[in-house]
Amino acid sequence: MIKIGILGAAGYTGGELIRVLLGHPQAQIVFANSESNAGNPVSEVHEGLLGETDLCFTSEMPLDQVDVVFFCFGHGKSRQFLQEHEIPASVRIIDLAQDFRIAGGHDFVYGLPETHRSTIKGCLHLANPGCFATCIQLAMLPALRAGIISGDIHVNGITGSTGAGQKPGATTHFSWRNDNISVYKTFTHQHLLEVNQTVQELCPGYDGRVLFIPQRGCFTRGIFVTAYAKCDLPIEEVQKLYADYYRDAAFTHFVAKSPDLKQVVNTNKAVVYVEKYADQLLMISCIDNLLKGAVGQAVQNMNLMFGLDEKTGLKLKASAF
Repeated sequence: MIKIGILGAAGYTGGELIRVLLGHPQAQIVFANSESNAGNPVSEVHEGLLGETDLCFTSEMPLDQVDVVFFCFGHGKSRQFLQEHEIPASVRIIDLAQDFRIAGGHDFVYGLPETHRSTIKGCLHLANPGCFATCIQLAMLPALRAGIISGDIHVNGITGSTGAGQKPGATTHFSWRNDNISVYKTFTHQHLLEVNQTVQELCPGYDGRVLFIPQRGCFTRGIFVTAYAKCDLPIEEVQKLYADYYRDAAFTHFVAKSPDLKQVVNTNKAVVYVEKYADQLLMISCIDNLLKGAVGQAVQNMNLMFGLDEKTGLKLKASAF
């Protein structure tokens, strides 16, 4: 059994992580840390876990009793935590925040299995990709690897309200978000740093820009991305490139018809599709922002780090209706 500690366990990602790990045959949750909820049953905060576990939140952090610890902190807190606490050298770290996603000055490996599977398997410290970054990259990876697109890459992505975290805010509460849509962080979203890092890794010297317009959707879970760029290759050859690239991917599926968001919600799947319009290649992808965009991918990475089948504990069915 893999012994697991969770820090920041009271938020959306913490609750989703507990939900997934409770169904993982090789996982044992040793502690779920939350200072503000210490002593309270986990199911009182994450009410969907009622009847599933007797686990209580704790303020303690027995890091010497676990094999891996998940950081479910807000962005910026992971780096601070490591400065203030000593984690045993043998304990693996999976950070779901953005603190270590950009290379340089640390030993964290970027955890996108579709590009970094071999390095993930041997790493001790892993930076889990961002949700928008995951979805955008999965749409473009085969095209970038093959060098078949050029110029600016135009990206539009819409995300569910859970992407904003559990703490209520002006743009997250029901009466504002329901029956509404809005744009935010136009061309400046923080996940562009990860995307551009991968662009340069797969296609060094790429001189086009990734122009990203994120949107808030009036639904709870999921991300739907559309991207397009110049491409001179016939669509049949593009489709073959994509099919070959994702043929052995554990959760990313290249499909022959335009996907729906409901195909991936509540799963660790990503669905990818391409079309050609004149000299423009349209690339579409969709994921569940809390699973393949966060917790599911983190558990997939844990499986790789501990030598398990990637799909262990992640055979989740989409809520199709």
